Amino acid sequence: MPSGSDVRLRRNNRLVIASLAALAVLVTVGLLWSSSRLPATYSVMGMGHAEFGGGPVDEVHDGHAAHGWDGPPRQPGDRDVDSLTGPGDRPADVAVELVAARDGDRYTLNGTTPGPELRVEQGDLVEVTLVNESVPDGVTLHWHGVDVPNAEDGVAGVTQDAVAVGGSHTYRFVAEDAGTYWYHSHQVSHSQVRGGLFGTLVVAPPAGEAADHDVVAAVHTYGDGPTVNGRRDGLRVDAAPGESVRLRLVNTDNEVKRAWLADGVAFRLLAVDGRDVHEPSLVTDAAVTLPAGARVDLGFEAPSVGTAARVELGGTTVVVAPPGAAVAPADVGDAPAEDVDLLHYGTPAPLGFDPAAADREFEYRIGRRFGLVDGRPGMYWTVNGSMFPDVPMFVVSDGDVVRMRIENSGADNHPMHLHGHHAVVLSRDGEPATGSPWIVDSLDVGRDETYEIAFVADNPGIWLDHCHDLPHATEGLVAHLAYTGVYAPFRIGGPGSNEPE
Repeated sequence: MPSGSDVRLRRNNRLVIASLAALAVLVTVGLLWSSSRLPATYSVMGMGHAEFGGGPVDEVHDGHAAHGWDGPPRQPGDRDVDSLTGPGDRPADVAVELVAARDGDRYTLNGTTPGPELRVEQGDLVEVTLVNESVPDGVTLHWHGVDVPNAEDGVAGVTQDAVAVGGSHTYRFVAEDAGTYWYHSHQVSHSQVRGGLFGTLVVAPPAGEAADHDVVAAVHTYGDGPTVNGRRDGLRVDAAPGESVRLRLVNTDNEVKRAWLADGVAFRLLAVDGRDVHEPSLVTDAAVTLPAGARVDLGFEAPSVGTAARVELGGTTVVVAPPGAAVAPADVGDAPAEDVDLLHYGTPAPLGFDPAAADREFEYRIGRRFGLVDGRPGMYWTVNGSMFPDVPMFVVSDGDVVRMRIENSGADNHPMHLHGHHAVVLSRDGEPATGSPWIVDSLDVGRDETYEIAFVADNPGIWLDHCHDLPHATEGLVAHLAYTGVYAPFRIGGPGSNEPE
């Protein structure tokens, strides 16, 4: 039988072992907490790791993480991001001033939300001066879907500093591609866009047959519910029977929308993300899926006397009818069961490049797991198995043909938005595209879906490639596309308090 001293010794040993184990856990947790902390200011060139997609390894980018949070130093011959601007020696064809202000829990541009609808012609040099009257966190303007030069992209801490109260910033770019686009702040974007810092941009072709009615309908949910162009009661378009309508739908929310014409009214899907669909066929009794950040153009005829064309947008409506025509109330049960499948809609057309001859091939694998980011525990999105800030820097060179496989094994859908480029969808879940070239800048990747896309690296800079469900971006679902020989002088945080997401 053990003595009292033996019992006490064993108890003391167990206590020491338990204390050491607890200390080891605390030390481990402390180290994990400390290693997850982000510095007050850093360069996006110093975060994460470079991936080269089988292309030439660039020594500067290959060692960029070794340079620490400042990123690699500027190399001789590098092009600074802020030098990649629109034309500086040409007078503007369209000049606009947009004044950003905070109005209670909302934001305005020139006193309204949405901000002014901008309409320009293809080829115009557009000059927009952003003035920050009273947005305390600073503000920028990102030209969503417009493949502007990198310095004009409006991403705080990546392509410019956020504009502080009392300051201004001028954007200049040529509207090279006709289509439907929008603009929004990319400073604290998850909050400022939701609060109303956005507007629409239409680039019209300089010639050609125009619709009798060319209408923009921007869908946005404020705190008190869904709106069209800021209106809670929807949008009414007066049109005589038989007149043509081009309805440009813009999804400024974080969630995917479904849009359809009620009562079997036929339409054509004319364009996706500012790019025309080749030989679109008539559609009846099917909906169009509109990812967050995306745009679609629908074409149809105004109905006969006594009837109306009703475009349902999931909680709000666009009505096209003769003046004074009565409109039947929406029936929530009339939503079509089918969606237009853009993988097979329309007919094939030349791409202008060969995706099979890719210079680089990347993977963008989306997942989710528990972890610490900047000392905060939680569930975070991962890219290629790693959490922010250890996210990929996809490195390309001018002229590369790039293929990217996007795989979503996460718990939600993700509208993926690559800045500065449009990509063509090659396949979904291994099924090849057979219709019109499906060209996007905002692609909704559903749960357990895999897409393969391709694009030409023809717009040098440092570009975001992130989820446009903007709260997801704040939870780590963001990467970057970097061109060799480009240097980013701006910093996240710092005196400008830059916070792009």
